[in-house]
Amino acid sequence: MDQTQVLVQAIVKGLQEKKGKNIVVVDLSPIEGAICQYMVIGEGNSPSQVSALCDSVWDFARREAGEKTLSIDGEQRAEWIGMDYGTVMVHIFLPEKRKFYNLDTLWEDAKTTAIPNLD
Repeated sequence: MDQTQVLVQAIVKGLQEKKGKNIVVVDLSPIEGAICQYMVIGEGNSPSQVSALCDSVWDFARREAGEKTLSIDGEQRAEWIGMDYGTVMVHIFLPEKRKFYNLDTLWEDAKTTAIPNLD
């Protein structure tokens, strides 16, 4: 398993740790000119949960993959937080923002893996 896949797994664990829902991993690696190799999308039910998910992803990526973010945007309002790890982009949404921006279907030729919710 390469470092990017280790990072993706750590991000998913971070989202699951704080009960993130509807997690999807989008594999953009075969798509030429894509902005990253993987995109991980998840959601929280409130701005405070979205913030907690961001903190958890940050912790897990650091601990399990030895990776730090290049940048984090959207923390103030916590309706949509974007985390840039270079090879992996993480998007954590409130459900209504996720539905509105619909990133899940932006790359229809990308392989998408839905991660089951841990209830």
